[in-house]
Amino acid sequence: MRVLGITLGLIFWAIGAAQALEVEQHRLYPGTSERVLRIISTTDLDVFEPYILTYQAGRPDVAIDYTVVSSSVLHSAIRDGAQFDLAMSSAMDLQFQLANDGFAQFYRSTATEALPEWARWRDLIFAFTAEPAVLVINTARFRGIDLPVNRQELIAILRDNPDRFAGAVGTYDVRESGLGFLFATQEDRSTDAFWRLNEVMGRLGPQLYCCSSQMIEDVEKGRLALAYNVLGSYVAGRMAEDEQGRMQILRMQDFTNVMLRTVVLLANARETEAAGAMIDMLARLGLRDAPEEWPLPSLSQSGSGEAVGFGPIRLGPGLMVYLDPLNRRTFLTEWENAMEQR
Repeated sequence: MRVLGITLGLIFWAIGAAQALEVEQHRLYPGTSERVLRIISTTDLDVFEPYILTYQAGRPDVAIDYTVVSSSVLHSAIRDGAQFDLAMSSAMDLQFQLANDGFAQFYRSTATEALPEWARWRDLIFAFTAEPAVLVINTARFRGIDLPVNRQELIAILRDNPDRFAGAVGTYDVRESGLGFLFATQEDRSTDAFWRLNEVMGRLGPQLYCCSSQMIEDVEKGRLALAYNVLGSYVAGRMAEDEQGRMQILRMQDFTNVMLRTVVLLANARETEAAGAMIDMLARLGLRDAPEEWPLPSLSQSGSGEAVGFGPIRLGPGLMVYLDPLNRRTFLTEWENAMEQR
């Protein structure tokens, strides 16, 4: 009965926490003791659950309280003092800002020291996946069209077929999506085609989203002809279940954003030892050479980025350039002018 009482108490605590945040998903994985590792994350529950179950197979005493929110909500919650042990996010710039501003504590182990330099920063922030941004299309809605291999070809296809693509192009609302903002700002720095593509999409009345998973679902159902800059790992998982071949991934050959999914040990963490063990597990899995049966790709599948335009976005102060309030406001104004032309 004692364990049951603890579990029920944790559930009630979680409900209270969920009401204070804009929570997308939440689940408590009970342990055999009173220890609770609290994780706030942008990674969907069905994607991260295998990692939780593997962790608990070796640490059955530790309960895991897992909360999924958007990257911007995660960032705001931690800055406002929300009580979690680990923060995991796909928005590298926001994670880096948290670490740089004192919201993370140092952690070092043999597992984290084995990570390449580009996958960690000052023992404060650690990458455990490298995931490319891709274009995903609905194959039926592209029937009869030569598929684009770069942004210039994509621009030409969208420009020349307005009736086919009006209202059927999806991308992030970068005002709300931290990952979308990261991808957009990095693309602005890396390719001259970025603003031209935004202008062309803007004329078509694009559908704007917070998350990759929602875009992918709408492409699969034919509501969208294409979704731009979604996470390739999420598409691959959905395509594995798509026996009808309704979707196809296109990787642009001129430039590819590769996001590092990162984890930080928070400054106000209570279960630092259990949190460190989770970081170690993720670091070791991030260094695996073979894909194996894990939902998220390893760091090794993208390499260190010797090929220009195809390496991971670098962890470092450069990530904070567009987080400066003036720079952010200027960028968003230009983006709105391009994307909201109706």
